[in-house]
Amino acid sequence: MENKFKEGEEVFDAVHPNQKLIIRKYYNRIYYCKVVDDPSSKELAYFERELTGKGSVLGKGVSHFLAK
Repeated sequence: MENKFKEGEEVFDAVHPNQKLIIRKYYNRIYYCKVVDDPSSKELAYFERELTGKGSVLGKGVSHFLAK
């Protein structure tokens, strides 16, 4: 099975979609990422399902949860 994202690609945390990440490494089905806005921060590890290729999803079906 091939990984969805490539090393060097810009992705977003699915839980925090405003957090921009760069994939540094993919190993054993885990993506190791650096935060774009804070390159001195620790490296973060994610499973593929925890990442998205798109930024904030507001206005795309999720904003109705915030309106209530």
